[in-house]
Amino acid sequence: MNLKKMRFGAIALCVVAALQVAVVSCSDDPGVENYYTQSREYASSYLQNRSQFSEYLKILEKARGEYNLHLVDMLGTYGDYTVFAPTNEAVEKYLAERGLSSVDELTVEDCDTIALNSIIEAAYFSTDVNEGPYPKSNMLEHILSVNSYQEWDAQKKDSVLAMYINHNSLVIHADDSVANGVVHTVSTVVGSPNDLIGAVILKDSTCLLYGQALRVTGIIDTLQDHYVDETYGWRTDKDRIDSCTWTNPSLLILTASGNERDNVAYPVKRYFNFSCFLCPDSILEEKYGIKTLDDLRAKAHELYDPMYPEDADVTDETDRRNALNRFISYHIIDRYGDYYSLTCMNNDQLQYNFNRMKYDICDWYGTLMPHSLMKFSFPSGTQPGLYVNRRGVRHHADERGGYYRGAKVEKNYTVVRTGLNGIYHYIDDIVAYDRNMQEIVMNDCIRLDCTTLSPDFMTKLTDGEVARGHGNGSNKYPGGSNNSDPANNNGRNVGFKPGYVRNFELSPQTRMHVRCRSLWYGSYEADEVLFKGRYDFTMKLPSVPAGTYEVRMFTNAGYSTRGIIQVYIDGEPQGIPFDMRKNGGDLFNWKSDADLGDEEAVAAFDKAIHNLGWMKGPKCYHSQPRTSPPSGTDELRNSSNFQIRKIFGTFTTDGKSDHYLRIQQKMESEENELPFDFIELCPSSVYNSEYFSEPVW
Repeated sequence: MNLKKMRFGAIALCVVAALQVAVVSCSDDPGVENYYTQSREYASSYLQNRSQFSEYLKILEKARGEYNLHLVDMLGTYGDYTVFAPTNEAVEKYLAERGLSSVDELTVEDCDTIALNSIIEAAYFSTDVNEGPYPKSNMLEHILSVNSYQEWDAQKKDSVLAMYINHNSLVIHADDSVANGVVHTVSTVVGSPNDLIGAVILKDSTCLLYGQALRVTGIIDTLQDHYVDETYGWRTDKDRIDSCTWTNPSLLILTASGNERDNVAYPVKRYFNFSCFLCPDSILEEKYGIKTLDDLRAKAHELYDPMYPEDADVTDETDRRNALNRFISYHIIDRYGDYYSLTCMNNDQLQYNFNRMKYDICDWYGTLMPHSLMKFSFPSGTQPGLYVNRRGVRHHADERGGYYRGAKVEKNYTVVRTGLNGIYHYIDDIVAYDRNMQEIVMNDCIRLDCTTLSPDFMTKLTDGEVARGHGNGSNKYPGGSNNSDPANNNGRNVGFKPGYVRNFELSPQTRMHVRCRSLWYGSYEADEVLFKGRYDFTMKLPSVPAGTYEVRMFTNAGYSTRGIIQVYIDGEPQGIPFDMRKNGGDLFNWKSDADLGDEEAVAAFDKAIHNLGWMKGPKCYHSQPRTSPPSGTDELRNSSNFQIRKIFGTFTTDGKSDHYLRIQQKMESEENELPFDFIELCPSSVYNSEYFSEPVW
């Protein structure tokens, strides 16, 4: 059976880098005449027509995988593949290391591992990938990485740039284009580590103190024990096939009054991922004089005892209330986040939809420390890059005078930092849910894109991508489509079953999917979560420090299919039902800033509609595709009276308790929908300040 019909996945996105990688010429290179390929030659023919791959072909023929694959046949069909093909010498070397003399002595399972490790179902040339992990997993659902080093070439008598796969498999000839992808010849069989992320961290001599802390707190067990959800599955193979590919017409979801059809598929399997942020031992010593685990314990108590005095005497380090446990668990989030996916920056065109002179691209996530939140920012200006727990705009304070540098994430992939269930990053300072975080960074309107509200939205799927920002080949922004034929509908939207979405409780009638990005959407960060039908869901709100907060939702209202919703906060109904079929003009006499006139009139209008429970959209984001920073007035605040914020109500928290938002569709229809774009948790110190108006950004 063709794997394409079985696996959840589209072609992974390609990240185009400026660096073109040369490769080392080795003595076992079979010669350039063996690499020439015509455009009509498929990957299988390429291998079959070159004798140096005969042993690799035997392995491909013997492999079967989870779905009784015929890999040679698959590589001879239309599609997109990257093949890391080992030479006969490479296979012989592998066999010798195993104490074997022939491929015939390999088991089917051995051949599965070698074959599936060597193929990615997307085409990646050496100019397509930055240093670090490939954006799409291989067919064994493992992450491969690419790294380049200057090495001496004895034949050329010169230093050349050598490209390695997973740091140990040298590419001796790269970029042979075939009709269905690309073949790279490698000097050794490509392997991928079977380690989970905890084991990978413990091998890193750069961060020994964090490794020790992970052990004594028991958090290492969490990183090692959680990978696959064994309860998740499908009743029959047919259910899986029908649900897990973007080829089923019954999974085309009509949206926006029937003007668009979202092509939806569901994950084949459910995984659990982690992203860890580690401060190297050298920085701990340089900045804080921390040399031992006892020093790190003392620092943890210094940070957390003032914030949680009632827990200062908790000595059991496996207890989440213990200071060292809080310290190390705060450095971990339960989702997959590489350098460019922890915000919507994504190193591509989406950044130009933001006014980055006035607003830093940012997102927020919960951590393994209970009742905590972490912020990731990607500012422009003289301090560019990815930061944890930063406040400000570019390199200076924001409009309300708030600034805190936070910790910078290092963008360097000189060591393997991925495991089967996650990734880790170096940071240049410790991060903590301390007074600076709670009273400076979080003393702001906390805007959370709805595609970040569950870790399952950002957990690796079997195709190596996550639901948030799922692309389609080189197209990172496939967007909506009118096409009722799924084969010609480019969208890659990921659906979720009730019971398998952390932070959400869904009724059996609720249909839910994460929409792929489109630069044409009037949606913040170019995406949203869509609820369809007679939905009824309850969401655990992200944790915030003690205080009173307004809960708001940004959405696209004014369509006949939007329906009527009733909102509850902590079980209490919030006013009368919200008729989302009405737009801002109907609901609060929406007017653009240009229509209102001067700044005083704009501020007065904002205050008046806020008192009625409404706000216009944010000014920081502009829809429509662009290749340079935005100009003009087409931001969400002024582009349309359909794009509005609804203030649901308020709640007061002690900062240590859970709070919940419930949204219930009141109409008896299967066609109503809720575009769940972003929510805001805004502290009273911001929306009710006597000194500063809330920024419009």
